[in-house]
Amino acid sequence: MRRALITGIGGQDGFILARDLLAEGRQVIGTVRPGTIWRADVMTYLKGLDGLEVVEHDVRDGVGFGHLIEKHNFDEIYNLASFSSVGLSWDNAELVSEINGMAVLRMLEALRLYQDRHGSAPRLYQASTSEVFGLADEQPQTETTPHHPRSPYAVAKSFAHHLVVNYRESYGLFTSSGIQYNHESPLRGAGFVTRKITRAAAEITLGRRDSLNLGNLDVRRDWGHALDHVRCMRLMLEADDGMDYVVATGATHRLEDFLETAFAAAGIGDPWRYVHQDPDLLRPAEVMETRGDATKAREQLGWVPEISFDQMIEEMVRVELRRVETGVEHSLDYVPTR
Repeated sequence: MRRALITGIGGQDGFILARDLLAEGRQVIGTVRPGTIWRADVMTYLKGLDGLEVVEHDVRDGVGFGHLIEKHNFDEIYNLASFSSVGLSWDNAELVSEINGMAVLRMLEALRLYQDRHGSAPRLYQASTSEVFGLADEQPQTETTPHHPRSPYAVAKSFAHHLVVNYRESYGLFTSSGIQYNHESPLRGAGFVTRKITRAAAEITLGRRDSLNLGNLDVRRDWGHALDHVRCMRLMLEADDGMDYVVATGATHRLEDFLETAFAAAGIGDPWRYVHQDPDLLRPAEVMETRGDATKAREQLGWVPEISFDQMIEEMVRVELRRVETGVEHSLDYVPTR
């Protein structure tokens, strides 16, 4: 039986990836932060799928990671654990550098030492991000576009991205970075602006609230569905060689477009009666547009996104309406289907 490690299994991508791997009969070990109130519905959400074990592990603990991979003899590792808020990273620069940067260095060192002892090491997928491009000098961005990160989050992710390349080229480890552009699903965490929008649309149409505060609505992002992104992660670790790939749709939409589509899906024709801009939600430095060119993933992995921007948002709003109506706040009411 193939065995996979998913760090950060309690997040959106971790949920979907674990479900896919377990459905294929693989054994999955998932990590969550120790001593915190994590999304405890993980075990219930994946109920009925044998082979799952959830353990507490601090990704900053390189020694503990070494013990973990030595104990379980993994075939593949998906590092999805991350300090995931770009906005909050400004107030937590040191913490985000440790979790998104130094933790990856310690993982790679543990894999290098494991390879020295055993002759080979598990394949590693590193969740990189389009935020590394920041003020990109070209649109769309490719795997060779220079990095110009514009937040502590992006700087740490850029550091980790280059480490993955370095350890692959220097030590022959099978390491792949997925340069993921924005991707959503009904499993998106409540702190993300996209989920704030779909939640507000549901609550307003059901008479539970009457306003929504947002920051910059002019930013443009390349939005895809998390189901498509997770499928690409798996294809990367099934390839013959470790490599880096842009994971993107190639199309951009304004946050304003996301807002209008979500409110329309909830039956609200004019969202501007309810929306207010809050200066406190503006970032010190903003990336106005990111758009990815996933030609390499299409040609080498056969990957193409299958779920459209409108379909993604309509699904998110549909599930959100059900959550608000029933009072079920966790993820158990949504099972991803392709």
